[in-house]
Order: sequence, then structure tokens, then C-alpha cells
Amino acid sequence: MTINLSKGQQVSLTKSGGGELDVVRMGLGWKSAPRKGFLARLTARDIDLDASAVLFAGQNPQDVVFFQHLTSDDGSVQHTGDNRVGGAGEGGDDESIVVDLRRVPVHVDQIIFTVNSFTGQTFEEVEAAFCRLVDESTGQELARYTLTGGGRHTAQIMAKVQRAGSGWQMTAIGAAADGRTFQDLMPAVAQHL
Repeated sequence: MTINLSKGQQVSLTKSGGGELDVVRMGLGWKSAPRKGFLARLTARDIDLDASAVLFAGQNPQDVVFFQHLTSDDGSVQHTGDNRVGGAGEGGDDESIVVDLRRVPVHVDQIIFTVNSFTGQTFEEVEAAFCRLVDESTGQELARYTLTGGGRHTAQIMAKVQRAGSGWQMTAIGAAADGRTFQDLMPAVAQHL
């Protein structure tokens, strides 16, 4: 059963039958919003959204996974590759980041997921955008956060996965930000640690 998360809502990452999840996938999907008017087809351009994951120990970034660094140094987090145009908005993941929670180094206590418009368009020009968390071993969608409302910003601090006792929990953040890369977002990310 999928939980539709709202901004700030938390969900524990445990299996429905008990026990901890081992590997989760944070998926990002989107499509370009249709342009209107006579010149729409001539001025349309693809929207390149990028998913990133920043690994933290306390307040200090330890590693990052994004389109130019597809695997964390320890191998626990992997980006499946850059999609530069999005999809048809039919619910599939256009970019994914897979996290093997068992392999995340013990000093890393949270992972922040971000999305930014590398091509600089605002979220007013993006439609059907979402992020979701999937149990990679079963393919079951655990939680979904819809990046609703468009807006004149070019990025979002999507969600974080953090240690909670002996397990992990996910928090939907959904905070608007501006920036073309994860580096541009670091001041905004710091507010959610």
C-alpha cells in the first residue's frame, strides 16, 4: 500500500510484514508542461531535471551521488543515469537513486534527496512531477510525494532518509529552492538537517 506523503510527513522504512528494508529506490518522474499558443511548438525545449542524493554525517556532507558521480565512494548509493528530457508523465521513474541501507557507512546518519532543473526552467513548466520510495526487493511503492503547485523556483529539496534507532525513516520535505545543480542547493539543504 502506497502512502501519499504531504510536506513534512514522515514514514518509517519497515517492511509490511515486519523487519527492516534493505534496499530502497528513490524515483523521480516528470514531463514538460504543454506550451500554449501559436509559437508553442517552435519555442518548446526539453526540461532536464536532475536527482541528487547528498550523504551527511551530522551537519557535514560526506559524499554526493548525481549525474556526474553515479556511485557513492563506498558503493552504497547508486544513480541509474541521467535522463535529459523526462517521460510521458505516466508514472514511471525517469531518474532513480538506489540506496542499499545495509551498506551505508555507520557515520552517515541522513541522506537528502534533491531535484533541480539543470536547463533552468521553473517548475511552472513541469507537469506530473513526483518522487517516490520503492522497496527494491519487491518493487512495492512505499511512499509517493507529488511535486505539486508548479512555482517559479528551479529546484526542490524533495525528501530525506535518516537513521531512526536501528532502522530508517523517510521525511517528505518538498521545500522550494533555486539552483541548477545540487551545489547551488546546499544552503537550502542545510536548513533540513
